[in-house]
Amino acid sequence: MVDNKIKNKLIQITWPIFIESILISLLGGVDIFMLGRYSDNAVAAVGVANQLMFMVNLMFSLITAGTSILVAQYIGYNKENGKNNDNIIRLSGVSIGFNFLIGIILSIIMIFLGTTLLKLLNTSDELLIYGKQYIEFVGGFIFIQAISMTFTAILRPHGLTKVCMFVTLLMNIINVFLNYVLIFGHFGFESLGVRGAAISTTLSKFIGLIILGIVLYRNVLERMRLDLFKPFPKEDLKNILKIGIPAAGEEISYNLSQLVVISFINLISINAMATKSYISNIASFAYLFSAALGQGASIVIGQLVGEEENDVAHKLCLACLKRAIIVTVSISFVFFVLGKNILHMFTSNSEIITLGAIVLAIDLILEPGRTVNIVGINSLRAAGDVKFPVYIGIFSMWTFGVGLSYLLGIKLGLGLVGMWIGFTVDEWFRAILVYNRWNKKKWIGKSFVHRK
Repeated sequence: MVDNKIKNKLIQITWPIFIESILISLLGGVDIFMLGRYSDNAVAAVGVANQLMFMVNLMFSLITAGTSILVAQYIGYNKENGKNNDNIIRLSGVSIGFNFLIGIILSIIMIFLGTTLLKLLNTSDELLIYGKQYIEFVGGFIFIQAISMTFTAILRPHGLTKVCMFVTLLMNIINVFLNYVLIFGHFGFESLGVRGAAISTTLSKFIGLIILGIVLYRNVLERMRLDLFKPFPKEDLKNILKIGIPAAGEEISYNLSQLVVISFINLISINAMATKSYISNIASFAYLFSAALGQGASIVIGQLVGEEENDVAHKLCLACLKRAIIVTVSISFVFFVLGKNILHMFTSNSEIITLGAIVLAIDLILEPGRTVNIVGINSLRAAGDVKFPVYIGIFSMWTFGVGLSYLLGIKLGLGLVGMWIGFTVDEWFRAILVYNRWNKKKWIGKSFVHRK
């Protein structure tokens, strides 16, 4: 059994992350919902553009994944050994500076090469005009997301998850209002459609960034001094990348595979691409609890590993897996039963609604596997076991997620349904290996803060 004190700590960290995750999904879901009233083509175009945005955001996770885990481990290590927080301040400064640099470079790339990247995904001319409007603006300011993600990665291990939640709530309110004004043209403004959605999303994220920065300075970085960075802390950056590169490598591999899959779907039909966009947004709500619990567990497990409480960490992950699967399957079942009614909220296209309902039935089988991967991989990374998920991920994603999806969806003519079957096999193959890895405690001894 897990100690009640640990359980309460996990709850206090996780519930704001869960609410924030819902709000973040709503931030994207509101764009899709409101654009659905504008044009199905606009929804499909933004779906393709967002896949590229996800890919770019994963470059930032090179730093944020390592930052969050190391901050959590250092909090536990400092507590156990009576150390001050200079190591955390130094680590935070390196993370912010490095991700800002990456963000500026990628913003420039998206401005000048965004349309070219959309064309490489076989985006049709009907969608390209919308996709260009979205990606050049949102992508051009992607550095805002880079800094914001880094701020959040530092704040969460310090228990400031409620702050992150309230900031995201404010961002949603601003985004909904600006979408209403700019997409459809109210209060004397011109109707900007997709460009309006891009502007409102970017402005809401910028306001959130300012607030997070103020909170971070007051709670973590107020004692920052230049001498902490002299000489340059190469070891901190090295450790961040040791965690971040494998962690991001797995995510990058997944999203690259999804970009390939999207190029396949674009060969099928615009309706198939629009359905993929709708279902991806609906399904994201099914695993939100798992994602939040996985992030919360990784923070607590990282701290426990820092304190060398490995047995407690082991039991905590298994308890989280059980709860996450129950919640995710329950939500997925509701989506399966109400599938057509939910899709009617987004579109009146009968072909999209029928196809989407079938895909939601398959997704009911997929989600338990994804849940094990989300919670299990977060726990492995928190313990310092960062390479294993990459090895199995690259093999499975490209063998089943891409290869089997192409065979079933394109070669055998099953379309989007066949591809979702391929995704399901991919998730379950990895889930079995991840669970076995954690349960056999092969992650013990891989903590970074104890490698001296």
